[in-house]
Amino acid sequence: MKKRKLIAAKHILLTTGVVLLGAAMITACGKKETAVVDDDLTEEIEEEEELDYEELEEDDGNLSLLTNEPLRDERVGKRPVSIMIENTKMALPQYGLNEAGVVYECPAEGGITRFLAFFDDYDNMDRIGNVRSCRPYYAYIAAEYDSVYVHYGQSVQGKEVLSAGVVDDLNGLDGSVERVVFYRSTDKKAPHNAYTSTEGINNGIEAKGYAADYEDENPKGHFLFAEESNDLEDGEDAQKVSLYFPTNDPYYVYDEDEQLYTRYQFGAAETDAVDGNNVKAANLILQNVSSSIYPGTEYLDITLTGSGEGKFITRGKACDITWKKESTNDITHYYYENGDEIELNAGQTWVHLIENAGVSRCTIEGADGESSTDSTEDTVSTTD
Repeated sequence: MKKRKLIAAKHILLTTGVVLLGAAMITACGKKETAVVDDDLTEEIEEEEELDYEELEEDDGNLSLLTNEPLRDERVGKRPVSIMIENTKMALPQYGLNEAGVVYECPAEGGITRFLAFFDDYDNMDRIGNVRSCRPYYAYIAAEYDSVYVHYGQSVQGKEVLSAGVVDDLNGLDGSVERVVFYRSTDKKAPHNAYTSTEGINNGIEAKGYAADYEDENPKGHFLFAEESNDLEDGEDAQKVSLYFPTNDPYYVYDEDEQLYTRYQFGAAETDAVDGNNVKAANLILQNVSSSIYPGTEYLDITLTGSGEGKFITRGKACDITWKKESTNDITHYYYENGDEIELNAGQTWVHLIENAGVSRCTIEGADGESSTDSTEDTVSTTD
């Protein structure tokens, strides 16, 4: 599993012992059995005036609400940011995906997809993106996490949602923050060359007067996480997961050693240009949704409220789930067939909104190469 980068701030002296606790937990869809094995290791960290991108694991009780992995003290209680990222061949390679805690992949017009990547620890990042424009459903998803939503422009329908104050946003078409938050690279042509950075985002939040901290002193995360691990013992074998997004044809292949899913699209493994590493996920969620086209336009309207079906995939297994979002102001919750809320494994999570018309074309393959089609019936979501 990818270790989260814990970056020591400048001029902070560290002399500490880092304790790593090993544990094993077997979890079925809604059932748990726990066996804990202690394996204490200590490592002495030498005094440094500055540690830049040292990969450290520390257990001080501060865990990310996005990944359930260790979070630096400086970021505890801070709101995340969510960034619209283009996903076309012209935009490749993308910058910063491996530092995201949660990534949504949703269809947009013309058969393409776009990403909405959530970050709760994004220090020292000089290039994130590229950044593209808002669609209404992305804004509503960004609001579920109480995030600051970063985008460059919007559709007409997106503008209506943003004007209603659904989410705090930093917009590249807002003259008050455009040059503060965003910059254009010289290695690509517009509109594929707009990027943001840690400094730009922080300056934009300050310029707009947005709260940097959660209002609640003890905020709850969007997801539940397993106490140790969730192996979905009763789930179906899921070694390869192929999704029906016709332009980029994404799929995931399970790595047994790392217990992660390597992402592929456009016929190759997806890499993050920041660190050069493949993009890998601990958890995959497939959320089947209703969709339509706004009359007289080419833009998609995706229904996020109501309920529907889907899949939860982790540790080489998959199981059927249902999802529910009671109103536009509610958080989407995901449930096992027995009614219990799903528990994720620590690490990065990718959520994919699958249009009902494409559900039957998504496949899950076992170790023997045989595939099972996600044949859940089309579900019509209801609006609030």
